[in-house]
Amino acid sequence: MQSYRALTWDHPRGYNALAAAAARLDPVRDGLSIVWDRQPLEGFESHPIADLCARYDLVVLDHPHVGEAVEADCLQPLETVFGVDRIAELDAATIGPCLSSYRYGGRHWALPLDAATQVMAARGDLLEGPSPQGWAEVVARSQQTGKVALSMAGPHAILSYLSLAAALGEPPAVDDPDLLVSPGTGREAFELLAELAARSPTSVKDKNPIGILGHMATHDDVELCPLIYGYVNYAAPVEGKAIRFTNAPRMTTGGQPGSTLGGTGISISRRCPVTPELIDHLLWLMGDEAQSGFIPSHDGQPSRRSAWADEAVNRRWGDFYRNTADTLEAAYVRPRHSGYIAFQTKASALLRDAFDIRRPAGAVVAELQTLYRASRPNGGER
Repeated sequence: MQSYRALTWDHPRGYNALAAAAARLDPVRDGLSIVWDRQPLEGFESHPIADLCARYDLVVLDHPHVGEAVEADCLQPLETVFGVDRIAELDAATIGPCLSSYRYGGRHWALPLDAATQVMAARGDLLEGPSPQGWAEVVARSQQTGKVALSMAGPHAILSYLSLAAALGEPPAVDDPDLLVSPGTGREAFELLAELAARSPTSVKDKNPIGILGHMATHDDVELCPLIYGYVNYAAPVEGKAIRFTNAPRMTTGGQPGSTLGGTGISISRRCPVTPELIDHLLWLMGDEAQSGFIPSHDGQPSRRSAWADEAVNRRWGDFYRNTADTLEAAYVRPRHSGYIAFQTKASALLRDAFDIRRPAGAVVAELQTLYRASRPNGGER
């Protein structure tokens, strides 16, 4: 019997399904046991991945950490563990880029445990109509009510900037890995965010997505957040008030819903003794039974496309999945090079300061590019 130590993030969405699945294991019958520890999501940014992998067999991480992990040589490639054919099968069954986002250096480094991207969140009872579909409608609503909030705390300022660039038709650092965005696209994205930030309710200015959604569910001063990571548990009524999740806004009718991929994946550290029993357990978590039943019923957000279209899953959660699937399918994947996480932190702080003191767009866009290029001293893969 093999025992495993594992680490995930401290939220019901990141912990409950994994812990419940581990509790179902019988060491004698199943040949393994797993103990899941947890730490705040922000803790993964303050602890080097190599340090976590030295202490844990399984580590839940976000795809922008992959470059750092590969550079530190602390993970096992999935192709070695599961085989190339099985990874191809999983990729075909996974919604959007949730598995391909963990591909770096020609191999995959984590299984897509949790699927999420930025979507629109609204209090339907306050809007008294459908959610906006385009950014022009979002701006108009902000001007009319002053109840349109931006998610700007932590890394989310730069993530919203990247999403707007993608919606404008220029996914950042895709055509040229050393160029974040062109000056024209950068200015347009910055100016739209700056206008909304000037009217965003101060009550949620310093809150992360969980904090904003919790506030929206219990207060009436925020009716709409156009870009925020979706948390399905807020789609269920809280004190009679439910949050309505829909696709992210588009710049033009029929345009792309600009959104930056989130979610998490299960990685296997170099220290982990991989057994057939562990492989079976991990593949069960990725399979139809767990993805359409067990994981949604334990507060998780599945990554399998069939689960997002499942009638019972959508009925239970107010059509959260059906109403945001298009955005997830088209989600933008962030750069994953080793210096990206540090850039993300600095860039978000720069944007928040720029919004507060009303800095000119051109100077901010140029400074973001300087920060980004400095994070990539050796160039190469995103």
